[in-house]
Amino acid sequence: MVYDVAVHRIGEAARQSGVSAANIRYYEKEGLLRAGARGDNSYRLYSAEDVHRLRFIRLCRAMDMSLDEVRTLLALDLTRKEDCHAACDTLDEHLEHVRARLAELRALEADLMALRSRCDGSDAQCHIIEALHQRADAQRPASGAAGLAGSGKRHV
Repeated sequence: MVYDVAVHRIGEAARQSGVSAANIRYYEKEGLLRAGARGDNSYRLYSAEDVHRLRFIRLCRAMDMSLDEVRTLLALDLTRKEDCHAACDTLDEHLEHVRARLAELRALEADLMALRSRCDGSDAQCHIIEALHQRADAQRPASGAAGLAGSGKRHV
């Protein structure tokens, strides 16, 4: 790919890529994007190639890929057969994560539907809120654990 050498300040790079300035700085910190060169005025400057890379990152993140998956794909060369296999492997692994998340969401949907069926609003008290309070009392998080009991580690 051939890009012009025009440089953009971070705000313009953000506008052209659809990635916020804060995320651009974060991607630099994570090593997904080289640190922007600095102009005489100390502003970060980005090339058209950097803007393309940001669009690529944004696209992958929109597909719910982890930063490690994005990092892997960015490191691959589209003309090498070995890299094509590595890209396939990365997407296959990501598909596994997506399928696992779909299963989690189906279970969540079933749980929410069962909870919703407990109350139609006609009784003296709300059985949905009652059930939620009962669940909250029944939960005993593991020592030092944050978040909901039973929640798995998220992929992203």
